[in-house]
Amino acid sequence: MAKTPQVAEQAPDFELPGTDGPFRLSEHHGERVVLLFYPGDNTMVCTKQFCSYRDRAEDFTALDATVVGISSQDLASHEGFVAKHSLNVPLLADVEKKVAAAYNAYSPRLGVKRAVIVIDEQGVVRHRHDHLLGLDYQSVDELKSVLDALPAAAQ
Repeated sequence: MAKTPQVAEQAPDFELPGTDGPFRLSEHHGERVVLLFYPGDNTMVCTKQFCSYRDRAEDFTALDATVVGISSQDLASHEGFVAKHSLNVPLLADVEKKVAAAYNAYSPRLGVKRAVIVIDEQGVVRHRHDHLLGLDYQSVDELKSVLDALPAAAQ
């Protein structure tokens, strides 16, 4: 079964509470957006993933994209995760798992799955990477390669 939304399809709009305040995708039209779906706060691989972005903050900022993490924990859990590890990625609380389901990053058996969705300035999905087991993640360098490969924004 194909993952939806697929590359070249419009990204579904959503709004979720986040550690930097509410986040609505449509308010970021004109920006590149990277959605990082992940299984859970304070889990081994997720902690390693988000700490790797923190440890390369300068390179991460140079991605020139709005990057957010999305999982099903509540805002209090996300705030604790951010504070405990001094994270630099805003985390969004998809408690009802509706956004993860809309982006096919949710399984009733496994919960929220690790996936990366890159959305261009017009709100179109330009890259999708679903991690089979969730035991790895895309590094800052891999995210940079994906973003660098996107066509320049239409003026």
